[in-house]
Amino acid sequence: MASKTDTEVIIGGKVFTLCGYESEEYLQKVASYINAKMAEYNKIDSYRKQSMDMQNVLMQLNIADDYFKAKKKIASMEEELEAKEKEIYDLKHELIATQIKLETNEKNLKTMKEENHEKDKKIIRLETELKEHK
Repeated sequence: MASKTDTEVIIGGKVFTLCGYESEEYLQKVASYINAKMAEYNKIDSYRKQSMDMQNVLMQLNIADDYFKAKKKIASMEEELEAKEKEIYDLKHELIATQIKLETNEKNLKTMKEENHEKDKKIIRLETELKEHK
C-alpha cells in the first residue's frame, strides 16, 4: 500500500497541511487549481461583493460544474474508444475473411493454371498427332 503524504500548501494566502496517498506534486497541483479558481473569481466585482458564505458556495458550485463536465467528457471519450475498438475488431475480422478469400483464389488460380498447362500439352499432342496423320 502507498505511504501517506503530508504536505503544506498555500490556498487563498493561508497555509494548510494536506494529507493523502497521492504524491506531494499532486497535492500541490490540487492547491494550485483552487488558487487559480479563487484568483479567477476574485477579478469579478459582483463576486467580491458577495458574503464569504456566498463566495464559498459559488466556488463550490463552479468546481462541481468543472467536475461534472470532466466526468461527462470522460464518458464520451470512453464511448468513442469503445466504438473505435469495435470498429478495429470488425476490421480485423474483415481482413481475416479477405485473406482467406485471397488464399482460396490463389489456390484456384494455381489449379486453373495447372489445368490450362495440361490442356495446352494435350492441344500440342493432338496437333502433333493430326500432323502425323496427314
